[in-house]
Amino acid sequence: MHKTVSSGILLTSFAYFLFSVQDASVKWLVVALPVWQILFVRSVTIFSLCFAFGGPPVLKAAYRSPVLKPLFLRNLLLLAAWLSYYTAARDLGLAELTTLYYASPVVMTILSVPILGEKVPGYRWLAVATGFVGVVIACGVAVKGLELSLPVYLALQAAIFWAIATVLLRKTALQERTQVQMVISSGLFVLYTALVVPFVWQPVSGLDLVLMAGTGVLAGIGQFALFEGMRRAPVSVLAPFEYSSLIWAFGLGYLIWSDVPGSNVFVGAALIVSAGLIIIATERFRARFGVPT
Repeated sequence: MHKTVSSGILLTSFAYFLFSVQDASVKWLVVALPVWQILFVRSVTIFSLCFAFGGPPVLKAAYRSPVLKPLFLRNLLLLAAWLSYYTAARDLGLAELTTLYYASPVVMTILSVPILGEKVPGYRWLAVATGFVGVVIACGVAVKGLELSLPVYLALQAAIFWAIATVLLRKTALQERTQVQMVISSGLFVLYTALVVPFVWQPVSGLDLVLMAGTGVLAGIGQFALFEGMRRAPVSVLAPFEYSSLIWAFGLGYLIWSDVPGSNVFVGAALIVSAGLIIIATERFRARFGVPT
């Protein structure tokens, strides 16, 4: 496997691990604090870290960046995805919500063809399908039992918005360095959330503030890894590795909330791991024998 693609897979997998830890932190905080407030502190933390490492030059580069408008659109899509997801979470069980949301890698792979011009070989489709079946089994959901309703629509909408945003990230990642993209993204999120935060802000303890800032540090490192991963490998290669975050989610649920996974979780996890192995093994084979991508 080409070293660039290999590093892209490793970085993306690491990013999804950090995002899972971040989601666990948000789940802990959201019990007492508004999502807008958590997102605001998280975004301020990421922006501050980027400025600390890049200084005024990175702000100037962000202002003049050719990807400013595409990232503006991408961040609107991300905000809409999160709002849709958290709204759907009020009425759907975790299993149904997760299964619907993890339709996003399928959508990513489909969109990578017309938007990015990627050629998607059959083994990549097989990996995406295998991972999705693993998610369905792990969550213990019979999808046919779901009726079309507003929460179901919102969960699918969140998956589609996230998929489009990820495909756009691949497009912008090839045109701008990662630190500049992070400054733009976090800066836009600071602006978006600042419009609502004054109306929902709740007093916080020092510990809660540290935890919110901690989610920003995790998200910042995760974003850097994801952005760099997208620079190194095609979306259709990386899409199945998003399913790995479900495995981390179940593991963290056990460690933090003592949620004991059922046998279906281990069967689903095996399929999710298999999806990643299909990509890794086939990419290695193609690289070794000089098969064009």
